[in-house]
Amino acid sequence: MNDAHLHLVVNHFPIIGPILGLGILVAGMTLKNNSVKNTAYALFIVSAIFAAFSMGTGDGAEDAVKNLPGVTKQLIHTHEEFAEKLAIILYVLAVISIGGIYLNIKNHAKSKWVSFAVFVIAILGIFIAQKVGTSGGEVRHTEIRSDAVQTVVSEKNTAVGEQKKDEDKD
Repeated sequence: MNDAHLHLVVNHFPIIGPILGLGILVAGMTLKNNSVKNTAYALFIVSAIFAAFSMGTGDGAEDAVKNLPGVTKQLIHTHEEFAEKLAIILYVLAVISIGGIYLNIKNHAKSKWVSFAVFVIAILGIFIAQKVGTSGGEVRHTEIRSDAVQTVVSEKNTAVGEQKKDEDKD
């Protein structure tokens, strides 16, 4: 298993984890249930851990795809920039979540403020996570790019041109 494969295995949780965590956090805040909120906090922490793994395998994944047809440095760079922003947000979210778990265990009055802060940061994280997922998908899935038709035609023309060159050599 190479870094590209590992990247594909771990990169989905930093995107889906915060969405699930936010839903659970909202339920915990609505129900005023610290155990439910702690479950959301745990999901945010796990999301940050997976973000670290995803960042660690990103360069290897880049090396595996950077020379493939239709993959550009700009597509990879855009994805990498969004991924770095998401990782920072998830790391901050994890640290605050650890504090939230601690304050919930101690029944501290400020635990409600932490829940609200996590709620706001999670929304920001989900917004960036959407950008990460889309930009990452665009690296290899030409059909979801905004220039999808043009890219497919260009790739077909390139493939036909390469095939023609091979035939001319024979």
